[in-house]
Amino acid sequence: MAATVEVDETNGAAAGTITHNPANSNYGSIDAQALDPVANPITPGNNSYEKWQQWDVTAMGGSSAVKNLKYFASAGLTSGCTHGFGGHTTQGTYDSTKKTTYATPATTATNTPNAVPTSAPGTANIGIAGSLTGQLTATGKSDYVVSQVQTTGAATAGTSITITFRYDEIA
Repeated sequence: MAATVEVDETNGAAAGTITHNPANSNYGSIDAQALDPVANPITPGNNSYEKWQQWDVTAMGGSSAVKNLKYFASAGLTSGCTHGFGGHTTQGTYDSTKKTTYATPATTATNTPNAVPTSAPGTANIGIAGSLTGQLTATGKSDYVVSQVQTTGAATAGTSITITFRYDEIA
């Protein structure tokens, strides 16, 4: 039997409110889960609120470990838009953009300086317990994936992207 893994999203101030396995994670001009992007659009020249998400292993099934967490998105952002995150790109150590504890989502790009890969990275780009080589051997959560849509004043409306959360499971 396989491990049961879901993606959780946390929103709000202080400890935040966790939504387990949300139906959507739209980006917008407010910090909310399942927001309506038409009612809460990202104004050109501004950034969306950050999304704070985690892998959540809720049952190990017959597996001994979940590891090698990879976060990436489809290409296809409209002109004037970028998709940033605080994941690993080239450095071999965790730095201040990697988040092991939750903080209130913001619209600044402080936590999302790297471009989200548009294909599966060759190695983990999100950690577990502060390590890119970490693994979950019991129920638990990954470090946070902090991501955001950033726009210029010339941004055009109409972006739709698909985000992929991938992991390796060891039997």
